Amino acid sequence: MQETEKYFKELVQKYSEPLYWHVRTMVGSHEDADDLLQEIFVKVWKALPGFRGDADVFTWLWRIATNETLSHLRKARVRAALSFSRLDAEAERVSDPDPYFDGNAAMLSLRKAIAALPDKQRMVFTMRYYEDLSYERISEITGTSVGALKASYHIAYEKVKQFLLDSD
Repeated sequence: MQETEKYFKELVQKYSEPLYWHVRTMVGSHEDADDLLQEIFVKVWKALPGFRGDADVFTWLWRIATNETLSHLRKARVRAALSFSRLDAEAERVSDPDPYFDGNAAMLSLRKAIAALPDKQRMVFTMRYYEDLSYERISEITGTSVGALKASYHIAYEKVKQFLLDSD
């Protein structure tokens, strides 16, 4: 058990910050990203004894984080629909500046454009644009073909570009 605890602490130290930013770029809000990060590491802790090392640790962690984040986003959309609030209002909420973000108007517009994307397009866009992951790496994480990821990214890119042009 001590080996597992030691390895877990190493994972937390090494991957907390990059995982936080991976999640944050998809959810937009510091509080949501912080909560999700805790949930992700709880899942990692529970799954650690079964981790055989067949997959790369990075890929394994990003898959858990991505799945948790997409699940969170789906639940948020359902809650928004059930409470009759508009989805674009939710996108506005998660992209509003917070005390930890000091960006300019262009960055805020970009964040709003990304927040308005469907969940999977947002995921692919943020992994490529912010994290500079290769399509092959994203494919390993998501289990989606490289071709489908390229198409998704292209569509997301065009939507973001149009959003930014329309907001000028």
